[in-house]
Amino acid sequence: MAEKTFSQEAPNLGKTLGNKEITQWSITIYPSGKGLPAGSGNAKEGEALYAVQCRSCHGATGTEGPATRLSGTAGFYHDSTDPLRALSVGAWPNATTIFDYIRRGMPHFAPKSLKNEEVYQLVAYILFLNQLIEKTDALNADKLITITMPEKYNTIDVWAQPDHR
Repeated sequence: MAEKTFSQEAPNLGKTLGNKEITQWSITIYPSGKGLPAGSGNAKEGEALYAVQCRSCHGATGTEGPATRLSGTAGFYHDSTDPLRALSVGAWPNATTIFDYIRRGMPHFAPKSLKNEEVYQLVAYILFLNQLIEKTDALNADKLITITMPEKYNTIDVWAQPDHR
């Protein structure tokens, strides 16, 4: 039987991305707002979209259903026996994280399928559920970075390093 040998060359797995492609595929949104796209939406628009895209997992008011609660006092539910549901989105330290998470992973059955305007609408609705904005307030990149989440100062800011801004 012949002995197998392996090439020391790198496998041909694709092409190296240039700056244009890296920028196109880089979707991280930083707490500072770096990476937020153009677009806008409000909670009124988000409410209608929520009913279609989110209600089945998060419930009618964002506190029911099998998925993480989207609102609540200080974001923590002491009565929850499920650790995945004990901490609500309302406890996240940055509103920009909500945008990043929704755009990246929601809806669960079709991640990355929402347009930027739809993400702004859903984020606005979640912020409205947490009583942080009014239902008709326009939410965009400039407004989103001005929102102070209720638990911001009860968390450790690992993004405070200069290379994360």
